[in-house]
Amino acid sequence: MSGNVVVDESCISAFQELKGRRDINTVIYRLSDTLETVIFDFKGNLTHDELLKAFPADEPRYAVHKLLFASADGARQEKIVLIAWCPARTTAEEKIAHSSGYRALQNLLDGVQVYVPATDLSELEYQALVSRAS
Repeated sequence: MSGNVVVDESCISAFQELKGRRDINTVIYRLSDTLETVIFDFKGNLTHDELLKAFPADEPRYAVHKLLFASADGARQEKIVLIAWCPARTTAEEKIAHSSGYRALQNLLDGVQVYVPATDLSELEYQALVSRAS
């Protein structure tokens, strides 16, 4: 494996859909079985709890999520967050591919405002994300 993970075109189009539509707030991607490509996995409108449940305990994922919150002055805010989920039980080979895929997504997804690498669900609690986005 070269370590150069490519991003499938379907990932970009799903991201564009997320940016342009109100009824989609989350897009989830995963690595292909060969660990060479980031592929589209799911899109929908998830609550925060559903978002957390979408991350497997033993497999890496990426998620783009529209985070809605109120700023300190009470103004409604929306930030697009890219989460790189890489749990502790991920294999060394998966971790290398996941890191490469994360860099590729960062370069391709124009409009992401907050980047969150996470290895534990506590890092993805609502308040933790809001504090990173504020």
